[in-house]
Amino acid sequence: MSTTSAFVIELPEGSIAIHDLSLGSPPPDAPVVLAVHGITANGLSWRRVADEIGHRHGPGAVRVLAPDLRGRGDSRSAPAPYGLAAHVDDLVSVATAFAATPVLLGHSMGAFISALAAARHPERFSGAVLVDGGLAFPVPDDLDVDAALRSVIGPAMDRLSMRFPDPAAYLDFWSQHPALGPVLRGPGGDAARAYIEHDLVEDAPGEWRSTCVLDAVRADGADVMADRETHGALRAAVADGVGTELVWAERGLLDEPQGLYDESRLEALGVPSEVRVTRVDANHYDVILGARGVEAVVDAVDRQLGA
Repeated sequence: MSTTSAFVIELPEGSIAIHDLSLGSPPPDAPVVLAVHGITANGLSWRRVADEIGHRHGPGAVRVLAPDLRGRGDSRSAPAPYGLAAHVDDLVSVATAFAATPVLLGHSMGAFISALAAARHPERFSGAVLVDGGLAFPVPDDLDVDAALRSVIGPAMDRLSMRFPDPAAYLDFWSQHPALGPVLRGPGGDAARAYIEHDLVEDAPGEWRSTCVLDAVRADGADVMADRETHGALRAAVADGVGTELVWAERGLLDEPQGLYDESRLEALGVPSEVRVTRVDANHYDVILGARGVEAVVDAVDRQLGA
């Protein structure tokens, strides 16, 4: 049930689709927030954050651009190479197309991409907000990427090989998820449903599947788990003067009490002192889809826009 994106960057094969989630019609010189989604998500995951930015600043004051990353959503036709470096190049293309120096906003894998983009191109981005991602511990060189991904993202990975008879069945699948299900039943349900339905494509009558390309997820996951440049990107970006914030959720991907980070893990990871760190009473999903998370994320974005 893919929706039509506002903008498209044509590639030699396929294209990169970009959702303009701005409220109103920003002028060409409006500040830009470039929002980067997670490993099996799509650009519509940022709808509630974009709405809050629009409400705070007024219609047309800030442009919020949220691409469907290569191998997802309306960008599923964009071919390999996959991996975080390819996404960084695509983000630079978006910034160039809009003649902007955006604030990067990344969630989960998108936070790693944002950190890497800021580290490689500090002159192209005015700041970065990393949401529940962007920092990782080193892993063995012989890491089994598929096994590691399944241990971390669980049902999100499993669904890539599943088929559903209709969109309602797909929504029902997600309604059972302990972290995302409550979002679907809450005030942010409409935005969450639109995001989930955008991940559907119909192969044949009565056969719906996720738009996510498994090879893209594997390649991206390998970089998130094991790429040394990616793991050092936050420190490199800060060293080059890119203002950066980290917003982290207390609870995990299944709403379990232990999230991806906690104070002791962040201390062990050596977060640079220049990085403002904000803890949120949220889980990995509702940190960008629930009220508390959205408020904290947009607070951080506002500080970067002001800077």
